[in-house]
Amino acid sequence: MSGDINRQRRRLFGAAALGIATSHFGIIGSARAQSASKKAVSAIRPGTHTSFGAIRQVDAGVLNIGYAEAGPAAGPVVILLHGWPYDIHSFVDVAPLLASAGFRVIVPHLRGHGTTRFRSTDTFRNAQQSAVALDIIALMDALNIPKAILAGYDWGARTANIIAALWPERCVAMVSVNGYLINNRERNKVPLPPKAEHGWWYQYYFATERGRAGYEANRREFADLIWKANSPKWAFDQATFDRSAASFDNPDYINIVIHNYRWRLSLAEGEPQYDEVEKRLAQGPVIAVPTITLDGDSDGVAPATDGTSYARMFSGKRMHRIIPGVGHNLPQEAPAAFAEAVIEVAGY
Repeated sequence: MSGDINRQRRRLFGAAALGIATSHFGIIGSARAQSASKKAVSAIRPGTHTSFGAIRQVDAGVLNIGYAEAGPAAGPVVILLHGWPYDIHSFVDVAPLLASAGFRVIVPHLRGHGTTRFRSTDTFRNAQQSAVALDIIALMDALNIPKAILAGYDWGARTANIIAALWPERCVAMVSVNGYLINNRERNKVPLPPKAEHGWWYQYYFATERGRAGYEANRREFADLIWKANSPKWAFDQATFDRSAASFDNPDYINIVIHNYRWRLSLAEGEPQYDEVEKRLAQGPVIAVPTITLDGDSDGVAPATDGTSYARMFSGKRMHRIIPGVGHNLPQEAPAAFAEAVIEVAGY
């Protein structure tokens, strides 16, 4: 990214953070808030932070959810949602930026990841899209959060899309990497061009018992391969990978990942209690909450677009932007750009 673009981003980020900080925390002087926000964005680069500190746990629906928290307890809430095969460390640099701007930041491990556990051994290890989304509604209820800004990528973006579409009263605004991602299983049956199908090879591998066994035996090697393919310009180091890979040791991880991809291809069933929600999602509900959609121009699995192909799926104010040099794990590769989008959409 050129120096001019970086300077422009710093000015935008500083101004947005200043506005949030002064509107929610009047005791902070404007000069001090502006100085702090500019200092934060100039200091934080990918890999600056390595830990969230203590992970909290809360019973929420069928899960005991592990989550990181940062920022003032009374601040406007942002929930950051990770994708696959990643974990909450995708936001390890984003969270401090948002916390310094006055947000209360919640970063949960999705079901099957990290310290999140099913509360009963009898619960079906279901990863259909509606179940994952309702986990986040349950988390919000457990933490007494009536509404929040939702921001995510991959599985996390889909989860944010679903909540924004079906429960807009719980979603103030949204940041979604790769746009509108709500699944339609009938549409998923339609073949794609060979180049596009090639990018989704692992879905077909997971459809076989050989693939399941291979993933069970090689989950870290598999994730390393996907990270490199999805983000060819991201020079992550071994320590960065290992921090996230620890989340894949969750006892339900393989069951959750395999069910998610088999369910998408109609090779596995979900649960009846989610049928009505899935019917609504299959209709392609329009999202009315303010949204910023993001693409990385070096995404190895979801090539960047201008956002027009799904523009009709958003009826509220929406901005789309492409982040140069960034792949699929956008918040970890470009934390300042992702945090800037959250702060900006909060002001819509």
